[in-house]
Amino acid sequence: MNKHELHGGARYIGGKVEKAIGDTVDSRDWQVSGVKDQVAGGAENLFGRAQSIAEEVADATPGLIEEAREKAGDAAARAADAARRGAHEARAAVRGGDGRLLWAAVAALGGFALGWLVSDQRG
Repeated sequence: MNKHELHGGARYIGGKVEKAIGDTVDSRDWQVSGVKDQVAGGAENLFGRAQSIAEEVADATPGLIEEAREKAGDAAARAADAARRGAHEARAAVRGGDGRLLWAAVAALGGFALGWLVSDQRG
């Protein structure tokens, strides 16, 4: 709790008391002054509460940032490993190490030729 929360809360309660006295003695000035103090006190209390929450978030932020940095680093390392594995497999396929690329090209050409033979619009 900070000074704005305390001061705002005290002003709000004082405004309630002031309004109650104004109601009792039927004084419009006291009633208006009491309501004004209630509104101002409530606003100051709310400001103080927001300030306290902002301070709590600021205190927690460095730990969250470090945790996010670690997780991002881990994800980047996993992505780099996957990219290296993929590049190695692509290099092996292009060099013809396992023949998959050649078989894929033959299958594509065979499918094109079969489609051309089956279609009615050859010429």
